Amino acid sequence: MFAAVAALVVSGCGGSGTGGQQASAPGAWPPATGRGSCAVTKQENVPATMRDGVVLKADVYRPQTTDPVPVVLMRTQYGKAAAQIQPSRYQTPDWFASHCYLVVVQDIRGQGASGGTFAEFAHDRTDGYDSVEWAAALPGSNGKVGMYGSSYVGATQWMAAAETPPHLTTIVPANTSSDYYDGWTYEGGAFRLAFVEPWAMDTIATTAALNRGDTGTAKQLQADAAEDTRWMGFRPYQQFPPMHPGDPAVAPWFFDWIRHSTRDDYWKQWSIRDRYAAVKVPVLDVEGWYDAFLAGGVQNFGGMVSGGGSEDARHNQRLVIGPWDHVGWGRPGSGVSAPMLNGGPAGNSPINDLMLAWFDHFLKGKDNQVSGQPRVDYFLMGANRWKTADAWPLPNTRWTTYYLSGDGTLGIAGRAGALTTSAPKDPQHPDHYYYDPLNPVPSAGGHSCCGASTGPQGPFDQYVVEQRSDVLTYSTDPLPADTELTGPTEVKLWAASTAPDTDFTAKLVAVAPDGSSINLNNGIIRAAFRDSLDNPTPIVPGQPYQYTIKIWPTSYLVKAGTRIRVEISSSDYPQYAPNPNTGEPFGQSAATQGATQTILHDPDHPSSVTLPIIPAGDSGKSEFPLTR
Repeated sequence: MFAAVAALVVSGCGGSGTGGQQASAPGAWPPATGRGSCAVTKQENVPATMRDGVVLKADVYRPQTTDPVPVVLMRTQYGKAAAQIQPSRYQTPDWFASHCYLVVVQDIRGQGASGGTFAEFAHDRTDGYDSVEWAAALPGSNGKVGMYGSSYVGATQWMAAAETPPHLTTIVPANTSSDYYDGWTYEGGAFRLAFVEPWAMDTIATTAALNRGDTGTAKQLQADAAEDTRWMGFRPYQQFPPMHPGDPAVAPWFFDWIRHSTRDDYWKQWSIRDRYAAVKVPVLDVEGWYDAFLAGGVQNFGGMVSGGGSEDARHNQRLVIGPWDHVGWGRPGSGVSAPMLNGGPAGNSPINDLMLAWFDHFLKGKDNQVSGQPRVDYFLMGANRWKTADAWPLPNTRWTTYYLSGDGTLGIAGRAGALTTSAPKDPQHPDHYYYDPLNPVPSAGGHSCCGASTGPQGPFDQYVVEQRSDVLTYSTDPLPADTELTGPTEVKLWAASTAPDTDFTAKLVAVAPDGSSINLNNGIIRAAFRDSLDNPTPIVPGQPYQYTIKIWPTSYLVKAGTRIRVEISSSDYPQYAPNPNTGEPFGQSAATQGATQTILHDPDHPSSVTLPIIPAGDSGKSEFPLTR
């Protein structure tokens, strides 16, 4: 049944695209070169029985050798036949098997050919543990298991690792988060609309319907996903028609996400950042500067270095961050924005060769120097070269604070705001703008997911967006010398609103001498969540509060003559669901109200931005360094 209608599903977050075992033409992905010495056979739909009796199915790629070999396991909700090959990511499973690994690609519960009922996040901790131990006992296995995969397939690795299965030896998650509330479904308390709705419709809800034989619902979901921009305007979210709110068979988990709009126990049960001590294995983590889950991936690296559950784990953490959004990873045809392609071939992801070397080291014991101490490999955009450090944030970071300054005319008379290293000493008039939830600021790039047609991703010129009266801009003077920015940026914003709840957004921008302005990254805070993601509290209309807006990390060489700019607003749609300003529970009502926002930058309210400036010196490497 599933195979007959699988053509309904198109590539989405995590890539449920068609894939294949060989390149279809010269230069196509994946290349047929680089295979190992082992011939490979394939077994389809090999059963694995979970602790509750549910049977999951896997394809097993078996190298033809008499020697016991390690297992490489992928647990995916996007189709085991696809194996996250397209768009232009991983090599084929039989390519890895040809290097004398037993490769297992398994459909998770309620997806593909596997049994059970699908519920996002719900079973991947225990099913992950059981699947690792099952794979370790397969004929021909030497008992060591490594895992790989991107996006939710990275999440399945972390959730398995947090259960500490004894035969799990290492994981290689890519483009995945540290928490499935903060930085996945929500960010700063704001719902990540452009990611969540299209992803849920176009992939996991559709494939779950196919798994249970409900082709009618699958076709309807696919048709609705083709009109995702129309559906993203629907309110209230708790009555979202494509997901059948009255039918618990379709997507009850989606409506759970709306009801649980704070970081409560529903989300904490799956959090990775709360469980680093339980993860006892080395981790190779691959992220992208414009990826939807970058902040969580970076947090996983630091959390494991400081709090991993074994000395082996703490010493063997490696983080790779490239000039990529969520899929394609810079390769030709990946659909990234034009500025991102400026990195050239050096910016293509090295994940397949690196992952193979990583598995050779940790699963086969080869001394190839891929690890041994914490390490960060990052691509410096603008210079288009790789650099390496031994910690994150970089140990030599010079945290530099700039203060917002203006004459009170922003939002009325244009773009007069400044960023200066001197804190305000004299009174300054605040700046104002009017935020209308029914006329939100359009997203122009960003760190959403999962494809260019749905989630705003990547760097784009912000010039048109900056002409709006509800977008305030604060800029430095032209920089006198090339300046590297690498790391997270933090905005401390003093602001007041006439509403009982609202949002404030911040965007870090590089403004070239010709006036083009490219977003480096962005962040958001929902006012009620200013002090806690667990226990939001309303604001008093008209009262100033200090808000911390965490702009996600970047690495960019700002050339001499370029200005650094911070944009301040209250919406970024559809990257985030517009705050209706009513203070009502999230997703339950379609009501909205406008709000006048006040941005303060005087001696008593010194709004500021702290930038991660890296001193000049190390020129880096133009090609990716696989080893030391």
